[in-house]
Amino acid sequence: MASYYYLISSLPDLRTDGDMPMTYDEFLDVCQSNVSESKYELLKNLTLSSEEGPLLKEWSAFYKNLMGELNYQRSVSLGRPYLTSYDKDSVIAQVAGAAMAAKNPLEAEKILLECEFDNLDSLVGLHTFDDRYLFGYAIKLKLLERQSCFVQSKGQKEFKRLFDQVQQRVYSL
Repeated sequence: MASYYYLISSLPDLRTDGDMPMTYDEFLDVCQSNVSESKYELLKNLTLSSEEGPLLKEWSAFYKNLMGELNYQRSVSLGRPYLTSYDKDSVIAQVAGAAMAAKNPLEAEKILLECEFDNLDSLVGLHTFDDRYLFGYAIKLKLLERQSCFVQSKGQKEFKRLFDQVQQRVYSL
C-alpha cells in the first residue's frame, strides 16, 4: 500500500471531455510493480461488468441498472415488450431518457459517460490512495477506452458508405 502514494499521484487526470492520457495497457504496466499479484490479475482481467474486486460490486449493480434502463427504453420506443427485470431508479431513468433523446449516438454516449464518471466519483468518495481509488480509476480508463472508439469523422464516413449502398440498391430497382 505504501507504493500506492507514488503510483496514484503519478496517474494523469481522467476527464470525460478529453483524450485518453494513457492506454489501459500502459496503466497495467505502471501498476504491475506497484500492486500485489492478486490485484494486478483483477486489473488485468477487468471489464465494465466485473464484480470481483474493490468497488466493483457497487459499480456492477449501477452499470447493470443503467444498461437495463437503456434496453427498457429502447424496447418501449420500438413498441416491444421488455421482460427482463432490473432495479428501477429514477435518476438512471432520467439519464437514459436524455441519452435516448440525444441528437446523435455520440452525444448519447457523452451523456452516459458523464453519468458513469459521476457514479464512480461517488463510489470512490474520499478514498485517495487505496484499492478503491485504483479500481475506480481503472474503470474510468476502460470507459474512456470504449469512448475513444467513437470517432465522429469515422462514423460519418461509415454512414455515408452505408447510405450510398442503399441508394445504389434503390436506383437499381
